[in-house]
Amino acid sequence: MEVTIDKQYPVAAGLDAAWQVLGNINELATCMPGAQITEEIDPTHYKGSVRVKVGPAVAAFAGTIEVLAMDPQAHTLRLLGKGADKGGSSASMELTASLVAVDAGSSTLAGKADVIVNGKFAQFGGRMMSSVSDMILAQFAEVFSQKAQALQGAAEPAAEGAAPAAAPAAPVVAREFNALGLVWALIRNFFAGLFGRRS
Repeated sequence: MEVTIDKQYPVAAGLDAAWQVLGNINELATCMPGAQITEEIDPTHYKGSVRVKVGPAVAAFAGTIEVLAMDPQAHTLRLLGKGADKGGSSASMELTASLVAVDAGSSTLAGKADVIVNGKFAQFGGRMMSSVSDMILAQFAEVFSQKAQALQGAAEPAAEGAAPAAAPAAPVVAREFNALGLVWALIRNFFAGLFGRRS
């Protein structure tokens, strides 16, 4: 089953700070719920994993990331990720992400991804996969924006006579993705839409 995702998200930081996150694969991975880089093979090839909780059970996907293109001038990144779990499910994603300036203090993160899913997860169907993707990407974009904003704040010089800057905050990392919470949200949204159409 194949799903295409094309989204734009606001980023509460300018291009330079946002690119420090997008152009750093290790930092970028921590924006994705449950994801981590486990090994850097070379500057364009990485090994990683993604954990998804379903109540007390945990599903773990292991895979690879290949950086197909990275253009700091155009603020664009293209990568290919592939992974599989022990249950026989597999997935691949080719992603193109770019940053567009809005003003000095904000930008837009635009991304287009072609996702192919095989195995038991493909049985959920395109509509549910799109809903799952929307929720995961919304959390990804929120953490991405927080990271970029923190970098921009750290880079801005303090005004003359201003109080010294506070100690740096703890690193921002995405929460582990809980599929049980997602299923409940999908059920709730389904009934909200159903009753909304009837009224």
